[in-house]
Amino acid sequence: MKNKRIEIPLKEFIIQRVKAENPRTVRDLFEMASKKRPTLAEDEFIQSIKELKESGTLELELPTPKVDSYLAYLKLRSENAWFHLVVSASLATILAIYILPSTYPIVIFRWILGSVFVLFLPGYTTVQALFAGRRELDDIERFALSVGLSLAVTPLVGLLLNYTPWGIRLDPIVLCLSIFTLAMAAIGTVRRYSLTSKRPTAEA
Repeated sequence: MKNKRIEIPLKEFIIQRVKAENPRTVRDLFEMASKKRPTLAEDEFIQSIKELKESGTLELELPTPKVDSYLAYLKLRSENAWFHLVVSASLATILAIYILPSTYPIVIFRWILGSVFVLFLPGYTTVQALFAGRRELDDIERFALSVGLSLAVTPLVGLLLNYTPWGIRLDPIVLCLSIFTLAMAAIGTVRRYSLTSKRPTAEA
């Protein structure tokens, strides 16, 4: 009489798969585990992952909660915190430029916001639009590219404005950089939503 194969507990099985396959996300781990256990239920798998994550045993990215529309996706703070920060920083910069007085030391606040607005945000949102996938670049690479692209985009905007009736003045520069930054940020969220909609999802 042949011995029946004993199935190990799910949590132990997950830990074994992590050590053997070294996945970077829960989505990757679920796909790998499903090949070994075709009958594996996604809900049970996600619950086990949460328990292992809470205990500090695993450090993986949980699947994006399922959403039915792009607007619903924008409300996911965990996915779009960067987008809301970009919008807030842009609005804060505009308010600081046109509302805050130019007296010291208040003007320092304007300098800080203005520097971020000019030297970081245009490039950062461009990087988010071009490399929407989280695993395409790490944080250091995104930061370096953000600064580099900002140093390229901002002078280019100024050059183009020089050949328009508005010229290189404060108002046109603020307007153009704001439009560019917010447009790139929106494109980034659209691309991320498109990628997310193609992934296996589960309620977090």
